[in-house]
Order: sequence, then structure tokens, then C-alpha cells
Amino acid sequence: MIRLVFALVPAVWVIAIAIIAVQNATPVSIQFLNLQSIAIPFGVLLAFCVAAGMLAAALVLLVLGGNPLRSPRRQK
Repeated sequence: MIRLVFALVPAVWVIAIAIIAVQNATPVSIQFLNLQSIAIPFGVLLAFCVAAGMLAAALVLLVLGGNPLRSPRRQK
């Protein structure tokens, strides 16, 4: 059951990104300090941000050795 939930969460994110991307096709650019990015559609920017967040979370789990699907072992 928990694997189904873990599969549905990214699926819902992909659907939400697709809907937002279709509705917001205007190009945007990001400014940070004195740097400015090229103008890209908001949906593409949102997809990159979500992908970067998922990769960062996966790296944190990999470094910390956590596995959300495995229960802690019981000591006898």
C-alpha cells in the first residue's frame, strides 16, 4: 500500500506541472543578486525546480542512509 502512495505522489506532481505549464506559457526570467537568466516558460522553470528538489531529497536520503520503505530492525 505504501508503495502505491510513493508512486502516486510523483504522478500527481507531473499532472499538476502539466496543467500549470499549459495555463502559464508566458516566459519568465529569474534574477538573483546581479545575475539574470534567459526567459523560459514558467512551466519549464517549475518542472526544473521540482526535479531539482526531488534529486536533492534523494541525495539526502542516500547520504543519511535512510530508507522510508524499510522498517527498523528489532533487536532480540
